[in-house]
Amino acid sequence: MERTAAPTSPPLPDVRGLLDGIPGQRTPPRGESPAEAPAEAPAEAAPRRRNRIPVPFTLSYAAVLAVTSFLTAHVGPTLVHALHQGSSTDVAHLVRTPVLVLVASALWVAGGLASPFTLGFLAVLTALERRVGGVRTAVVFLLGHVLATLATEVPVGLAVLVGRLPDSSLHRLDYGISFGVAASVGALAGLLGPWLRWPLLVAFGGMLLQDLIAFADPMTNWGHLIALAIGVGTWPWLRRLPLPGADPRSGR
Repeated sequence: MERTAAPTSPPLPDVRGLLDGIPGQRTPPRGESPAEAPAEAPAEAAPRRRNRIPVPFTLSYAAVLAVTSFLTAHVGPTLVHALHQGSSTDVAHLVRTPVLVLVASALWVAGGLASPFTLGFLAVLTALERRVGGVRTAVVFLLGHVLATLATEVPVGLAVLVGRLPDSSLHRLDYGISFGVAASVGALAGLLGPWLRWPLLVAFGGMLLQDLIAFADPMTNWGHLIALAIGVGTWPWLRRLPLPGADPRSGR
């Protein structure tokens, strides 16, 4: 009886390449041992947080004021008077070199570092810059300094023009940071809670009114009150802007 050959099954397809697509089934290439397989790239390290100066504008400005106050205390009185006179925002200088004297006059502290406005400068501008940032603090300070200066000096020039004041009033010595500090106090009050805002305004405004009533330097005293009002006038602008570092999508 003749034997018939068993039917042979077809060869199986090569599926080694398909195993690479299965998670966790990738085999190292031929000739490469598992120990030699490239290691996975480590997760990207979180970026280091840089140590930033908390109030750069206030500290930088304070350093400049410290230098000019040192010069005032250690050079001769004749040179000091010449420097102050050259930086004065009187009418005569404002007509000739307005930008120069408006900047230069803010580099000096009337009364030196012992002046109460020096302590006020450090305390108020530090608190304001922590809340709104250096750029906005500088804007508030300059608004008070520039606008209050013009608001007090322009009437002097007009009064001299119509003969109500002598010509010597055109050269009145006027310099210092007090207008900028007063405006910063007004701006800072708007960012505080009601229990701090109104006592601060009443206390500071009352002090300025007492100086005005004393009538020792009425033009400067009026300038302080005007600068305080300018700072109060920045409340809508400062409250509308997002705080530094806040996520604009969160609305805070």
